[in-house]
This record gives sequence, structure tokens and C-alpha cells, in this order.
Amino acid sequence: MPINITMPALSPTMEEGNLAKWLVKEGDKVKSGDVIAEIETDKATMEVEAVDEGTVAKIVVPAGTDGVKVNALIAVLAADGEDVAAAAKGGNGAAAPAPAAKAEAPVAPSAPAAAPAAAPAPVAAQPAKSEGARVFSSPLARRLAKDAGIDLSAIAGTGPHGRVVKKDVETAVAGGTAKPAAAPAAGVAAPAAAPLAKGPSDDAVLKLFEPGSYELVPHDGMRKTIAKRLVESKQTIPHFYVSIDCELDALLALRAQLNAAAPEQGGKPVYKLSVNDMVIKALALALRDVPNANVSWTESNMVKHKHADVGVAVSIPGGLITPIIRQAELKSLSAISNEMKDLGQRAKDRKLKPEEYQGGTTAVSNMGMMGVKNFAAVVNPPHATILAVGAGEERVVVKNKQMVIANVMTVTLSTDHRCVDGALGAELLGAFRRYIENPMGMLV
Repeated sequence: MPINITMPALSPTMEEGNLAKWLVKEGDKVKSGDVIAEIETDKATMEVEAVDEGTVAKIVVPAGTDGVKVNALIAVLAADGEDVAAAAKGGNGAAAPAPAAKAEAPVAPSAPAAAPAAAPAPVAAQPAKSEGARVFSSPLARRLAKDAGIDLSAIAGTGPHGRVVKKDVETAVAGGTAKPAAAPAAGVAAPAAAPLAKGPSDDAVLKLFEPGSYELVPHDGMRKTIAKRLVESKQTIPHFYVSIDCELDALLALRAQLNAAAPEQGGKPVYKLSVNDMVIKALALALRDVPNANVSWTESNMVKHKHADVGVAVSIPGGLITPIIRQAELKSLSAISNEMKDLGQRAKDRKLKPEEYQGGTTAVSNMGMMGVKNFAAVVNPPHATILAVGAGEERVVVKNKQMVIANVMTVTLSTDHRCVDGALGAELLGAFRRYIENPMGMLV
């Protein structure tokens, strides 16, 4: 029978996407793992892989189509030995998408999986799989099962040839029928949020201005997502702000020394540290030293994180994105620097994978390079903190009752007051300043 390919959910919050490009055409044969299309979300352009083998019988949604809903039919495959023309007619006439999307993408480890659109139908019991037997499953199902800490071999698959698909994993998690692993589920359930306030209507605003004195620029997906997230943050998170000044002279001297000592490869240094790289490391070590601040809030629990996953705000055309340095407290400054350069470039090219920018335990927003002295950033849930970094500048400071010139940087920590109180935020900032002003501590 025809195999429906539906618009995949490339992130837990995705509701629609743009079908940017088909990499196959009608009549092409594909096999599992072949890249068949490129989908644009509000944050990135993602490649979509085929899950099943067959021949492309019909492309339902043409390339360049915007606003394609998740789970909408986008193409039809004819299975091996099936008549292609008949499959094209049968698939196109389907009233609803197949139970599981045939082209699926990874979901970020720290984000909750989107709930199924409808209650799943009962699944017939299957014989238990023998130990060591291969479990046929889609890439997304494997990722979800790993994140949820459940055993794939204990799940009955409803996909083609008994393949375990996303819906099966979600059904097992919801029903508690799967064999759990020792570790708890990795996802963090988001608390129910109050209805978000809407902005003024076009008519309410435009009537205040003379006709012809403006132009209308429609919001794109990224700007809509940013607006929604920021309104949600300000409506649900009680922000608290703590600021502190840090002297940079020792850090700048160490940075220059480390960069001068960098070995070369192909005529170029293998790393070039920035002040921001050292800020990332200092914040990660501070969270390690003050673990009670490395948390996320849920309605039922305080989620205490075992590692400092630091998101870094990167400005891109139309908005911003926060790629994440995972386990930053364990990485060397050179590793952080090179990883940040790679993530930053791919962020600007919109080539990041969802797991590279979703989740994290804190974030850094640095506007010092733009000459900004100090500012307060908005906490990005599920984070409980974000560090706003201002410009380093020469200031007059008093040392031993003498006025001297020093390079000073002002940083402001925004906290979720539900889980990081003022005293705890001050303790975290104090630990951060110790690493900035005594940077040799970041090397041991």
C-alpha cells in the first residue's frame, strides 16, 4: 500500500514549517536514511531523511510552499513492487496522514516531546523480542526512547513491518507500559502557562499615523517565536536582577599569553580565545561551584542539573538564537572557543540542529562588543538565569586608597526568583567574578 510522507515536527513546539526544497523528484527510488527534503523552521533549515524504502510516486506539496502544517501529507512513496501510478492516486486520496510521520527529525534532549494530536488506538500485543535482537525503529523514536529512559525492545511497533515510530514511544510513555531504564526521563515538563497577552491590532496602531507615512513588514516565523517566548517569560517568570563589576586586567593578560602560545596548523593558530569564551567558562565553573543556582523550575519539582550547559545569544538576521555549549565546565578554553566559532557560524547560516539550540541550563548575552555598558536580559525558560555582559572599559578605581586605572566590565544576572533568590544570585555572581579576576583558576 502507499506510504505517506508527512511534514515532520522538527522541534517540540513546531506547528508548521516551510518546505524549502525537494532533493528527490517523482520516480526516484529512495531508501531509509536518504535525505529527501529541506524544511525551514523559524530558527534553522533542517534536512529530512526518509524512513522507508520505495519510489517517489507523488510530490503533494511543491518546493517553496510556506506554512505547511505538521503531519500534513507532503509526498507519497510506492513500496517495493507496488504500482507507482496506483500508489500516487491512493496516497493522494488519503483523508488523513499515516499514524506516524515517515520523515522524522531529532528532538532536543532537554525539551518535552509534543503531545500526540489524538488519543492513540489500542495496539495489539506483539511477541517479546529476544535479548540482542535488532529493534527496527525510526531515528526520532530512538531519540525519544533514549531521552525518556525506556527500552525500545519492550515497545510494540505500529509502523511498516513492525517498526517502532514516534507515536509508539509516546504511547508507551503515556501509558506506562514500557520497560523503564534506571535513569529518570531527561525531558522537563513545562508548567501550564496563563494565556499570553496579545499586541494591539493593526487598525488600533495604524489609525495613529498618516496614510502613506509607513510601510508594513509582515512578521516572519522567527520574530513571532521570539515575541511569544519573551511575553511568556515576562508573564510567568518573576525576574530579579543582580549587577556586579569585574576587573579584566588579569584576564586580558592571560588571554594574550594563551593566544600567543597557540600552536599553528596549516599556517593558522589552532585557537584564538575571545573574552566571551572566558566568560562562558567562568559562568560554567561558577554554576559548578554554586549548584543550587544551576536549576530549572517546574510546578512540582526543582530540577537540579548535573552539568552547566551554557547557551550563548547569537544575533542573526531577523532575530537571535542561542546555541549551547554542553558541559562547559568540563571543557578547555580552546575547545569552548572552537566550538563557539562553529556554532556561531552555523547559527548565522541557519544550519543548527534543534538539539544544538534547545534546552541548556543558563545563558550568556554579550553586548559589550557593541559598546553597551550594562543591560538586563530576559530569562529564557527552562533556564533560571541569564548573564548580561557589558563592555570592558578603562575606569578609575580605588586600590589601597589610591586612584588607579583598570579595565572593568559590568555584568547583570537576571534570575527566576522562584528558584534563585537574591542571596543565591549574589553568591553565583561572586563565584563568577573570582574566576574572571583570577583567570588562572579556569586552567586547573
